Amino acid sequence: MPHTTVARRRNALVLHRRFLEDAVAAGLPAKGLDQAFARKLEISPSMWSQIKSARPIGDKLARQIERHCDVAAGWLDEDNTAPSEAPPDAAEERFVAAAREAWRQANAKGKRELSGWLKKHALEKKALEPADGAAPAP
Repeated sequence: MPHTTVARRRNALVLHRRFLEDAVAAGLPAKGLDQAFARKLEISPSMWSQIKSARPIGDKLARQIERHCDVAAGWLDEDNTAPSEAPPDAAEERFVAAAREAWRQANAKGKRELSGWLKKHALEKKALEPADGAAPAP
């Protein structure tokens, strides 16, 4: 489980993404949605901006965010992000950029090899995970 500060930021970003997706699906313009999310949380847009980048979320603010987003108390403290929902970190962005460059420079055979290697390693990782989703024993 990630450190509480990391878990809270990731989960807050998941709630933000859900808010944005719902707003866009409802036909709202994208401009001003960060400010709207801050209003929903009853915090300033400046504070929301700081939270997105580096500001830690304290206990009181975490409970406030949970109340306004209709999630259970303590939800922000748990590891709720599915791998597909977790925001990418800098290392992941560098990997994706390198993989994209390798893909674009490869011929058809090279692309098949890259794709096969990734699929093989993804399947190996999946095979090591327990069926109940718990972390594997060391």
